[in-house]
Amino acid sequence: QVQLVESGGESVQTGGSLRLSCVASGRTFSPYGMGWFRQAPGKERDFVATITWRGGTTYYADSVKGRFTISRDNAKNTVYLQMNSLKPEDTAVYYCAVRAYASTSWSATGAYAYWGQGTQVTVSS
Repeated sequence: QVQLVESGGESVQTGGSLRLSCVASGRTFSPYGMGWFRQAPGKERDFVATITWRGGTTYYADSVKGRFTISRDNAKNTVYLQMNSLKPEDTAVYYCAVRAYASTSWSATGAYAYWGQGTQVTVSS
């Protein structure tokens, strides 16, 4: 199996920035893509962003478009999420996940095979 470890979650003020990292380990890592999801207390896990591993094509949720940037370092098996202009509504546990196969359902949790433990991001007013 693939193991994913997220890091970088912190408490930050509104308007601040934060960068999350997710490192994958295990057998030969060759996913179709990786993604970021987030889940606030009492709410569903929502799609944030995804990136294809080979071509670097990105997709974003409307709520974060223009503020967040997903990127990857293939040599380090690492995906990043740069978050700028943070808002209180961005407060959530952020999870990275592996998308094993090509699919049109890139924003659905069911399209991802492996998940990390999550890292807490808190944005204060």
